[in-house]
Amino acid sequence: MRWMLLLVVASALWWSAPAAAQASGNDGGRVAFIGVPGLTWDDLDARNTPRLWELAGRSGIGSVSVKAVGTVTCPYDGWLSVSAGVRSAVGHRCGLPPEPVAQGAGAVVPEVRELLGARDGTFAGTLGSAVHAAGQCTAAVGRGAALALADKEGRVDLYASEPGGLADWSKCKVLAVDVSALVEPYLTDGKLSQEPEALSPERRRELARQADSQVGAALDRLPAGTEIVLAGVGDHGSVPHLRVAMWMRPGVTDVAGATEGGPAIGANSTRRDDLVVLPDATPTIMLAAGITPPDSVIGLPWRLGEPVTPADLVRSDMAGTTVRGMTGIFFTAFAVTTVAFYAVSYFLLSRRRKLGLIGTVAIVLACVPVSTYVVNLLPWDRSPYVVVTLVGAVLAVTAVLAAIALLGPWRRDPLGPPAAVAAINAVVLVGDLLTGTTMQFNSLMGYTAVVGGRFYGLANIPFALLATAVLMGAAVAAENLVRAGRTRLAVAGVTGLGVAAMLLAGWPGIGSDFGGVIAFVPGIAVTALLVAGKKVSVLKVVGFCVLGGVAVSVIAVLDHLRPPASQTHLGRFVGQVLDGTFLPMIARKLGAMLNTMLSPNLMPIVLAGLAFLIFAVLRPGQVSAGVVPRAFAQAPMLRAGLVGALVSGVVGMLVNDSGTAVLSMAVALAVPLVLHAGVRSTDSPGEVELLGSSVDERGRQGDVLASET
Repeated sequence: MRWMLLLVVASALWWSAPAAAQASGNDGGRVAFIGVPGLTWDDLDARNTPRLWELAGRSGIGSVSVKAVGTVTCPYDGWLSVSAGVRSAVGHRCGLPPEPVAQGAGAVVPEVRELLGARDGTFAGTLGSAVHAAGQCTAAVGRGAALALADKEGRVDLYASEPGGLADWSKCKVLAVDVSALVEPYLTDGKLSQEPEALSPERRRELARQADSQVGAALDRLPAGTEIVLAGVGDHGSVPHLRVAMWMRPGVTDVAGATEGGPAIGANSTRRDDLVVLPDATPTIMLAAGITPPDSVIGLPWRLGEPVTPADLVRSDMAGTTVRGMTGIFFTAFAVTTVAFYAVSYFLLSRRRKLGLIGTVAIVLACVPVSTYVVNLLPWDRSPYVVVTLVGAVLAVTAVLAAIALLGPWRRDPLGPPAAVAAINAVVLVGDLLTGTTMQFNSLMGYTAVVGGRFYGLANIPFALLATAVLMGAAVAAENLVRAGRTRLAVAGVTGLGVAAMLLAGWPGIGSDFGGVIAFVPGIAVTALLVAGKKVSVLKVVGFCVLGGVAVSVIAVLDHLRPPASQTHLGRFVGQVLDGTFLPMIARKLGAMLNTMLSPNLMPIVLAGLAFLIFAVLRPGQVSAGVVPRAFAQAPMLRAGLVGALVSGVVGMLVNDSGTAVLSMAVALAVPLVLHAGVRSTDSPGEVELLGSSVDERGRQGDVLASET
């Protein structure tokens, strides 16, 4: 097909382009990694934590997402992730790392051998082994530091449980220090068990002072010229947060002070200027010591960017935790509202009443998802009442977008408002993809760094909205072309717009959505076939799904051929397939997808929307007063776009870890648009009555929908 040729040519051009410059290390100096589990930027100030505040003033600063495998990252998992250079987890307990066993001047962490055989501990000891392979030694202070620097045998060359116990701080070029004062009060029998709210603010400040004192004791013993990498390596309590990241590079990061801010710490792993993930610390430490990271390390080295202040980083954490805390409530409210809308619509339509009101509310409801992204153009996170401000802003933006769709000059055409809503969704999401996805980031229907599932690109819910908007919008645009007898041009338009959106969705560094490409291709193909007047079969849909898999595989392989520092998770997945370590990730994603099938927030949207749509066609006189069949009769291309969107939604549900979320958002956008078009297509109550009682029309439309969905 033409679009496939376009994909190959564009991919070749992109691959041949110069790769992004990798972060370069020096020839190998001394580096110290200081891990402070539980440390947030909100813990730091000049008076209570003077040593950390002073270090921040001489460092690049940023936030680190400590997400490992579960919702909360235990200090054990965090230190293990630094050791492995990949997200790792223990599984059997959540607490501090094991106590090393002294062996001469060093120590052995016995559990490393056990971790190597665990599903999420396969790469334990990678950092320490790389240091030993380079002919260097390791020195660790504290149990977490010992785990981070232990090699595959669990060995650390120098070890002490406290800073004062390490006799020689200059012998080894790679050193790590564990400062666990902030998390110990949350431990019971070595496991995290207390809620963070159980400690008073005064007690928390006291813990921060203790951590500051321990960090200061380590800093006082480090030889001059030591490069310092500091990170919060785990969570405290049961609520995840963004943690502190500092990077002091002598002669590079000497700045005025923490209040004024320092260079932001970012990495290609997040594509964010002030955000890194925990495995990124591993190659950063290695490169500082002049060691080349092994291929198994998926973390990418830190880099310095434009200045940022601690206040900015505190606000980022607050925005992420606010969105995370509100997401469940928001989806529940949206699901309840959606189901109630269909119930009320059924009642009113069955009595041929308030059709105009139903159409208006349908457009308003369809504008809710996209408003959760547009609202991030407003500074809601600077309000002293962030929850109230965010909710109010979402409602206000929804009202504005609905007004644009309902009151614009296109309002006279029944397809005008639905087309406007589709255009708004497409423009917002494409614009966001092309500008670094700042609207999806920290949004109620997007993603947050606090959750740590995705940091850039097109998430699964926005994908569903983009695919639905593009396919339905392109199909509506094709309506006039088909009526004018220009069917080939209509098919070309649908295909062209669909392929352009698909490439943006899957392109590494832009959308980077693996499953989205697989789901987009059959949706485009089905829509184009129906616009062309061709039949669609299950076999054809399966073939188009395979074609989507081929397309995304081409993109992923080309991404893998780029330098590691320039790869996205698409290319790194190819590497995992090649070395046979991809199965645990596939298992986690499959489990996440299956869990969404029973989601009380998502499944009601799917069931209510699809039930209303199907019965509106099969029993128009009883359910919808014939408005949906009327819409399909007057605008057959609308039906083509709807079926294509639902195909993408179903396939997307099966190939993405968000599962039902994909189909629920496709339904949440598509069905209200069809309902509005149907209501507006009805010219008079008499016509509604006639259409609603037509058995032949019922049967014909029901057969069409059943055969195509």
